[in-house]
Amino acid sequence: MQQESELLDQSLRGDAQAFSMLVSLYQRPVYNMCYRMLGNVQEAEDAAQETFLRAYRALKSFDPKRKFATWLLSIAANYCIDQHRKRRITQVDMEAVSAGEFRAAGKGSEARMIDFEAGEAIQDLLATLGPKERAALILHYWYDYSYKEISKELSLSESAVKSRMHRARKELAEKMQFSATQGLDLERRQHEAAAI
Repeated sequence: MQQESELLDQSLRGDAQAFSMLVSLYQRPVYNMCYRMLGNVQEAEDAAQETFLRAYRALKSFDPKRKFATWLLSIAANYCIDQHRKRRITQVDMEAVSAGEFRAAGKGSEARMIDFEAGEAIQDLLATLGPKERAALILHYWYDYSYKEISKELSLSESAVKSRMHRARKELAEKMQFSATQGLDLERRQHEAAAI
């Protein structure tokens, strides 16, 4: 934290090298946020770059009373919401996910594939939500933002955030239940066909 504070102070005084070091500190969290919002590796990389560019340009307007990470992630979330408004599609391209996305590096290939499929299923489900609902869930569950912080970052009332999150969780639960039911039906039919 002290290093971040010093780098931020130096960046505010115009030190580009210090800002570059801040980018290094926050590159992964910003990329992860963008990836969860956009669901595409290339778009997430572009969005992360754009986030840092926008942050650098707006650095003079940064309020030092705020957490830098919160400010930076809100820039990323809002940029991704704007991207969703522009494209209005919910297709997810998961083919290019790198091996670095696997959290279980020490696991065997079967365990890594299960982790990958679970992550892919979550990403597919997130892609069905509207951009603000998706942003609210990601900020809350992946970045531990409070409802108050989410409402501020997404320019919504706190009750609107709670309402959107409730609807989004309910929608995701229904889709997960439907998907699980479909999987059991398919497995049952395959078992019956094999028995014939």
